[in-house]
Amino acid sequence: MANELASALSPYLRQHADNPVDWREWGPGAFTEASERDVPVLLSIGYAACHWCHVMAHESFEDAQVADVLNAAFVSVKVDREERPDVDAAYMAATTALTGHGGWPMTCLLTPAGEPFFAGTYLPKAAFLELLDQVSALWRERRGDVLASSAHITAQLRAYERTRPPVALGLAELDVAAAELAQGFDAVRGGFGGAPKFPPGMALHFLLRQHTRTGDPASLDMVARTCDAMARGGLYDQLGGGFARYSTDADWVVPHFEKMLYDNAILLRTYAAWSRRDPTPLARRVTVETAQFLLRDLLTEQGAFAAALDADTDGVEGLTYVWTPEQLREVLGDEAPATAALLGVTDAGTFEQGASTLQLRDDPADPGWWEGIRDRLLASRAERPQPARDDKVVTSWNGLAIAALAVAGRVLDDGRLVAAAARAAAYVLQAHWVDGRLRRTSLGGRVSAAPGLADDYGNLIEGLTQLYQADSDSRWLAHALELADVATALFRGTANDDTVVWRETPADGERLYLRPATGGDNAEPGGLSALAGGLLTLGALTGRTVLRNHANELIVANGALAQASPRFAGWTLAVAEAALAGPVQVAVIGGDSEAQALRAAVARHPAPGAVLAWSPGAVPDDCPAALLHGRGLIEGRSAAYVCRDFTCRLPVGEVTALQEQLTGG
Repeated sequence: MANELASALSPYLRQHADNPVDWREWGPGAFTEASERDVPVLLSIGYAACHWCHVMAHESFEDAQVADVLNAAFVSVKVDREERPDVDAAYMAATTALTGHGGWPMTCLLTPAGEPFFAGTYLPKAAFLELLDQVSALWRERRGDVLASSAHITAQLRAYERTRPPVALGLAELDVAAAELAQGFDAVRGGFGGAPKFPPGMALHFLLRQHTRTGDPASLDMVARTCDAMARGGLYDQLGGGFARYSTDADWVVPHFEKMLYDNAILLRTYAAWSRRDPTPLARRVTVETAQFLLRDLLTEQGAFAAALDADTDGVEGLTYVWTPEQLREVLGDEAPATAALLGVTDAGTFEQGASTLQLRDDPADPGWWEGIRDRLLASRAERPQPARDDKVVTSWNGLAIAALAVAGRVLDDGRLVAAAARAAAYVLQAHWVDGRLRRTSLGGRVSAAPGLADDYGNLIEGLTQLYQADSDSRWLAHALELADVATALFRGTANDDTVVWRETPADGERLYLRPATGGDNAEPGGLSALAGGLLTLGALTGRTVLRNHANELIVANGALAQASPRFAGWTLAVAEAALAGPVQVAVIGGDSEAQALRAAVARHPAPGAVLAWSPGAVPDDCPAALLHGRGLIEGRSAAYVCRDFTCRLPVGEVTALQEQLTGG
């Protein structure tokens, strides 16, 4: 036997290629080997940017003593949760059921049939060795008890695996959800709940849309306070832009330093939406800087976006990002004390070993001075060791980034962002679309065999529809329609009572011991809400009623969760707001400056889920944007048509008149 991870596509798996553990990739071969050797399977799941995954690797998987035990008595399988979220979700269900919590690294022990009988997260070396010794003895001496335990756990999880009853989300339910979010809101620090505190981008997006509909000042206040607090704390990279994964404290001071593509894509879109509603300098600045971070630090050679930057640098968490007063003096000289006061860098430190994260709690009195300081510190930081980058291209997360860049490009009137979104879309469609199906990931142009899941299809559809609204290239809609047809075939089915059920894994996908279903919106949109959002936008542009019907099915499928836990259904609630708004549809015909002004007015307007289709001239009959059909210039001048469900008001040619129609005037 030998470690087989050197040829893996996943950077996370490759991180373990030099371990003395005889790692296997997930697949039938590993379980066949376990059956033939008559040993249990150790399943370890993590991801490349995970700090505690690295800790357990250094303590245990690089240790010869641990490796000897694993190689003798187990088949060891490594899984990148970002490459195989279906495997991760299935065994996370066991982990949370058995321990009451989840996290990574996830450590599970399985029978050769793949059924779990132990599950946990990070284990120190001594505890891990003790567990392995106990399990080895149990497997030899009390095999029946182990198999009975795994059968019981599996049966219980399968019994619990049931679809929630459909619940419609009307105006009243959405307002109740906003009120419940207000109950858990931290009015002092922003955000929801206590430490650790995660950036609630999707819930904020919902609150912005709810405020637009109702005018409720409390919803806008929650958005403003949270966006302001996150952007001024250590969670936000004050030098390079972009957000870390979460804050370990309730004040947004000390982050967990990994930077994920999905977080930054979601937050870029959220700050762009906040800037559209409340165009403050902070909102615009963070939108610009977060977009710059994506293009500077996560852009791959293929034109798509890498998955993440590591939390650690040379094995030390946050090493690249934190500062001491002395380090500031080395770079800035006499300007260091003022800079330390501005950025909250103290002798005691706010992080570890006297170092501080950088905060910008107050706007500098001299913005020009601060820009010079920022540039000097960023240049100095670039000379430090840098965190590793996971270059894996994830379809779902690139869909989020494409949508965010397209939206931000329209709000900021920055064509470079739209062009970057188009390059990413072109790569994903060219490389990840294989034999009429999406693949989940690629690395350096090499595509994995991991199948696309519901969130891959939904987020990519949404990205393509937002990109179409930014550049009017109808090929994006054509691809989105093809994706929608395949997604419906793969993820829409029926339950035993013939009711419609949407799943997150394909109907013909790998059969795990449990068909996973995450349902909610946690760090990123769940598969069902991702599909709901993409299909709703696509239906509004193309006029395909079936797409809107499917979007409504997906919304009500998550309705019960949205009522019970609105914090974990943010995107479902945001999509529901758009659905109830119509959503508003705008067609603009014309290629002159007047048409450009009309399009810009739509981009700046916060109507929930508003969609835009535009054409510089006559609309071809085969254009997939049915919203454009039958529209034309008015007396030779550019015109905008405001519609709901394809019922349009009289066309207008002036921005003021368009704004009045968009607000219901």
